[in-house]
This record gives sequence, structure tokens and C-alpha cells, in this order.
Amino acid sequence: MIWVEGIAALVSILYYSRIKNQYWKYFSYYLILMFLCEAIGKWGENFIDYSKPNFYNYFVIPVEFIFFYWIYAAKSFGKPKLFYAISALYLISLIFGDIFSTKKIIMSLSYTFGCLILMGLVIMEYYKQINSSNILNFSKNPMFYINLGVTLFYIGTLPFWTFFAYIIVYREIYHIYFSYFLLSGIVMYLLFSISFICGKQNS
Repeated sequence: MIWVEGIAALVSILYYSRIKNQYWKYFSYYLILMFLCEAIGKWGENFIDYSKPNFYNYFVIPVEFIFFYWIYAAKSFGKPKLFYAISALYLISLIFGDIFSTKKIIMSLSYTFGCLILMGLVIMEYYKQINSSNILNFSKNPMFYINLGVTLFYIGTLPFWTFFAYIIVYREIYHIYFSYFLLSGIVMYLLFSISFICGKQNS
């Protein structure tokens, strides 16, 4: 999956001249950052001494959620106050997650809460797209691809991470769901790439 993340970051760089004066340039920065973070997660322990769970729990995953909250709430819906409110709620859940969750690769409490917030935003985005007067041109809307990718990956794998401690006991179910996790991640980043290629980014 890491290489598909790299492809998405590369595509965003290739199309950067089209978006450099728009807020979509931050999506390019995000994809580049995520690729670098995954590279650190995969190979970083060979070069530096760090805690991978802490790296993901306190940096990578919060950046992912807060960035998507911004894209959806502040930009797609034009509601910056909603962005600040849900981001604050998520950060509070992160603090409680630190207190109450078992520290594995991710903290299930804050991740579950973060995903539930994201699910609400995804549903709102689908509603917005369905009721848009420009619905016939959905293929030119970058949020169509982003929303579909987020649905498949974050929402689709929510039960996997929420009930990870229970699922891992049943190895066959675990392997099937982990395969879905990898496949949906690959599809999500391919959709992110398509959002730059086919989408018509508006400032």
C-alpha cells in the first residue's frame, strides 16, 4: 500500500501547477506527508529509535482525521466553526483514549470516535452531492473520489480497528478483514490520484 501512497503523492506533484493557487494544494502536501510518515513507519526503526505506536497514535492518525475534517467541514461545507468544534471533540477523545485505551498500534477509543465523526461528514457529503444541481458532472468533482475513498477505507475498516482485540483471536476473520484493509487503502489512494487527474478543482 505504501507504494500506492507514493503514486498518489507523485500525481499530486505532477498536477500541482493546476492547484497551486487553490486550497487543494494542501491535499498535495497531505499526501506527500502521509507517504513520508508511512515510509518512516515501515523503515524508520532501522535508522532511528522511536515508538511506532506513539508515532501513529499522536501524530499520523490525528493529522489524518483533522485534515479530512478540514476538507469536509471547512472547505466542502463552508463551515469553519464546525471544523473547529469537531476537531476539538476529537482531540478530547484522544486524551481520554490515552487514559483508558490499551496502547496497541492504535488507540481504539479515539480512533472509533474520530471515524464516527468522519462518517457523519461522509454522509453529509453524499447528501450534498446527490442534491447538487451539478450532479451529472459528479466525475469532475474531486470530493466525489475523496468521499468514495474515505468511505471504503476509514468507514469500511471501522469495525476492524474498533473490535481489533476480539477479531484477532479469530485468525481467518482477521486475515480476511486485514486483506480488505490493505485493498481498500490501495483503492482509496488510487481514487485520490484520480481526483487530481479527472477532478476539476475549484478555488
